[in-house]
Amino acid sequence: MTRRKAVVAMSGGVDSSVAAALLVERGYDVTGIMLKLWRGETENNNSGCCNVGAAADARRVADALDIPFYVLNFAERFEDTVIDDFHRSYADGTTPNPCVRCNQWIKFDALLERAESLGADVLATGHYARLRREPSGFQLLRGVDERKDQSYVLWMLSQEQLAHCLFPVGELEKTETRRIASELGLRTASKPDSQEICFVRDGDLGRYIDENVPDAATAGDIVDSSGVSVGTHQGIARYTVGQRRGLGISLGEPVFVTSIDAASNTLTVGSRDDLAVGRIVLSEVSAVSSRPAAGASVLVQHRAHGEINEATVRYPRGGDMELHYAAPVQAVAPGQSAALYAHEEPDVLLGGGIIASAESATAAA
Repeated sequence: MTRRKAVVAMSGGVDSSVAAALLVERGYDVTGIMLKLWRGETENNNSGCCNVGAAADARRVADALDIPFYVLNFAERFEDTVIDDFHRSYADGTTPNPCVRCNQWIKFDALLERAESLGADVLATGHYARLRREPSGFQLLRGVDERKDQSYVLWMLSQEQLAHCLFPVGELEKTETRRIASELGLRTASKPDSQEICFVRDGDLGRYIDENVPDAATAGDIVDSSGVSVGTHQGIARYTVGQRRGLGISLGEPVFVTSIDAASNTLTVGSRDDLAVGRIVLSEVSAVSSRPAAGASVLVQHRAHGEINEATVRYPRGGDMELHYAAPVQAVAPGQSAALYAHEEPDVLLGGGIIASAESATAAA
């Protein structure tokens, strides 16, 4: 009997290591592939994943599992898509999520295409998410481990993509993943989780912006809600909506970044109440199966591991989607993703989009 072929996207971390091990145990013909997303041999070697040291760890895990392992150079495509979007977003005064873009344009697009060209039946990753097959198609669910759930960064996946995907660790708690790795003697068993943006050297975002997005690193005015100048910022890319620390101003009460205007290079600050959002508009809307109908109630998550908020779906124009919150939510940053979950079954991911704009709760009322 011919074994099903699986390509596992290996990052050099414990999750993808165990994903590969579980598929070997299940009888798959497994090949490990790591993506080289950097240029040069030593660049970004302190950034956690997708670096030279991580590649060495992934290769040793593959050797221990007795599976073939290859490193594929996707650096040019990564730079032309993910990094370019990262730079453009900061220049536009929005807050990007490069992990979402990497999933969208690299892992589940370019790598999935490559896996299929190699004759693989499925692409497996170490994401904490689950798949469920229904008569109507695939459903994408939150991972069993709520603290590690990564369904939020998978909102763009289609039925066609899900038909060729596996998430082997999605049914596990993180502690169980590490236990399995330890029992198998994998060198990644106790390796810390990556916390940094893989292409930002040493996690120094300020330096990275200074070197790569100089237009977004230019000082400008900080104004209050009345438009009165109250200070000077050090470049809009150093700030995000909701930020309180590092503003360098003292107004006698706590203030937060409430909006960023790239055209005028201005930050607006206000009170916590000024952060309250009643409505957001999503662009690049994607649905796992079908879009929620106008008037439908959904649950919305607008940051990784963030709180869940109830909202009503509206379609005012074009391909955009409006979400009207049942109660005001705090500090919604344009450029980030909003993932939508089923109101009646909160673990089921419906889809999502990029937050194009956010309207204050007062204006949206």
